[in-house]
Amino acid sequence: MKKCSIYIAATVLICMTLPAFAAEKVAPVRMGSGIMTFDTVPGWGFDEEGRSVLGPTHGGVVIDKAGNIYTSARIGVIVFSPDGKVVRRFLGDEYSNIHDMEIRDEADGEFIYGARNANAEGIKFNAETGEIVLKLPFPKESGLNLKKFNPTAITVAPNGDIILADGYASNHIFKFDKNGKYLKHFGKKGNGLKEFNTAHGMTLDTRYNPPRLLICDRNHKPKGRLLHYDLDGNFMDVVITGLGMPTSASIQGEFVSVPDLHGRLVILDKSNTIMAVLGHNSDPKTRVNFNVPQDKWREGIFSGTHGSYWDKDGNLYVQDWNVSGRLMKLVRVK
Repeated sequence: MKKCSIYIAATVLICMTLPAFAAEKVAPVRMGSGIMTFDTVPGWGFDEEGRSVLGPTHGGVVIDKAGNIYTSARIGVIVFSPDGKVVRRFLGDEYSNIHDMEIRDEADGEFIYGARNANAEGIKFNAETGEIVLKLPFPKESGLNLKKFNPTAITVAPNGDIILADGYASNHIFKFDKNGKYLKHFGKKGNGLKEFNTAHGMTLDTRYNPPRLLICDRNHKPKGRLLHYDLDGNFMDVVITGLGMPTSASIQGEFVSVPDLHGRLVILDKSNTIMAVLGHNSDPKTRVNFNVPQDKWREGIFSGTHGSYWDKDGNLYVQDWNVSGRLMKLVRVK
């Protein structure tokens, strides 16, 4: 077994050669800067043999009021405790391939909303029991004649309206009421100011009053960007551009975390100034790369960041788009 050689690059310590399955031998990596400094938790969420329990990941992360972490994978949704133990699973065809998730505390409990790209629908299910209470197929009432419906992102307005982005197909964004009734759609595919070239991610931006939509226009030319739209689908402004391939967004207080498929996570403040860049991957062979197996993972270096979420203490959970299924816990340094 090779010994671990550690070097310092900016604020990041990288363990280069330890085998991925020997999690107890891997040192935490510190990344970020200032008030957005984090330490990784090597081996978080692994089984007793040091392996990921997820299988291929191409999804998101949410956290419930009790602090349980939900992440979506090809096989379904797996729920972890904050210390990385699996507490329940929602597996099978009804829960597979959820590309994006939001969680919402409602009168009848906590519910997860999911965009299922490969299954051409949005869903809503009980976060504790898994009971599916709503499905959102392509709305024929829209009058659109689409060859394909491939939703990538979902979010929920304060009044319960559901917004679903068809980011892998038409790039229309559809709005439904809380019962699933089609209301309207907006946007279209293109590289114009008010067009989307892969409306890949979306969330409710609660940093502002009233809240607005924050949309990740992942493949916009020449560089990926974030946009603000109001809840009626009206363009407001370009938030920031030059982000590579922004995949999703998660809000806590005045901050937003934005995974970039190029293998990094960007944190912005309320003025949308970059506060920190985490896990930056400088190797073109392993970034934007689904096929990096677990034994090739490098602690503190991402390969294709796809989803993220903050817990109540400001820690981050980050999912990579990855063949072996990678979910990382980053503990914020106080």
